[in-house]
Amino acid sequence: MDLFSTVALGDLTLPNRLVMAPLTRTRAGAEGIPNELLVEHYSQRASLGLLVSEGTYPSHESRSYPGQPGLVTDEQQEGWRKVAEGVHAAGGRIVVQVMHGGRVSHTDITGTDRIVAPSAIAVSGEAHTPLGKKPYPVPHALTAAEIDDVVADFVAASRRAVDAGIDGVEIHSANGYLLHEFLAPGANQRTDEYGGSPENRARLTVRVAQAVAAEIGAGRVGVRISPAHNIQDAWEKDPADVEATYTHLVEQLQPLGLAYLSVLHAEPSGEFVQGLRKHFGGPLMVNTGFAQVTTREEATGYLADGVADVVAVGRAVMANPDLLARWQGGHPENALDATTSYGTGPEGYTDYPFLPETRA
Repeated sequence: MDLFSTVALGDLTLPNRLVMAPLTRTRAGAEGIPNELLVEHYSQRASLGLLVSEGTYPSHESRSYPGQPGLVTDEQQEGWRKVAEGVHAAGGRIVVQVMHGGRVSHTDITGTDRIVAPSAIAVSGEAHTPLGKKPYPVPHALTAAEIDDVVADFVAASRRAVDAGIDGVEIHSANGYLLHEFLAPGANQRTDEYGGSPENRARLTVRVAQAVAAEIGAGRVGVRISPAHNIQDAWEKDPADVEATYTHLVEQLQPLGLAYLSVLHAEPSGEFVQGLRKHFGGPLMVNTGFAQVTTREEATGYLADGVADVVAVGRAVMANPDLLARWQGGHPENALDATTSYGTGPEGYTDYPFLPETRA
């Protein structure tokens, strides 16, 4: 496989195998409405095979960051419509990552009277709220009936995305947020059908994937996981349990015929990730970005060696909106300025320079 060859992910046909990884960047304002900055940001990067948006909240209670976009209101849906139109006009394809932040939040961010999680266990550390840093509060442990509402929220947000013209959704079950919290024994101390065994802890992600696929079509749906990521106190430190949990998860996803499975892991060529790929049976997207910055040589190597079908890249795409052309032509890359990654304006978001020939 070649990085610059076409590939089918479910209902999507990509002109190349380079994907923009989801990147939290907090530019959507206090109301979470995608604005012209987001339209420009995503449209600038439309030459990539696929763009995955930053995590987008499906309910007010699920919001994790000030400035994070949502898919709850008509105004937010209309904002995503403008993003979709801009990306499509530039020849691109985009899916929205639907993300419930779970306990990684604060009521000063959500504007609600609680935050929620599998169990009443707070995350260590502090949340960045509009009123400054504050300790993460002890979350409310979701009841079974409230879990049904969470599933319905994912479905409703996914429907809004597709109705806005977005090409599909990626279900966020990684990085220590709600669905990952259910998967991780360090965050999930439940004793009902959603806790305890690997099968029970995987149940919510499976339910969400099934329901969203039924609503918008499986060929428009991807799922992102980060096994043993051990981030934001979603501890998964028993290798045998990790293998059992994620093997069961992907075996349950396999019959759905989803567009892709995205795995964030430091060793995508290892037996564990490749075993998940076999059990999933569909296209595999790999992303090593949390462990290291993915280089052109690594990305092309994963594809040449048959490790994955597509490769998701984050920081290099952030700093190089025309990364595809730079990698195709062997051109030097802009360096990322990490101090401007998060913010409210264009600096570090839409002002990275293009190669002269790609800008033209």
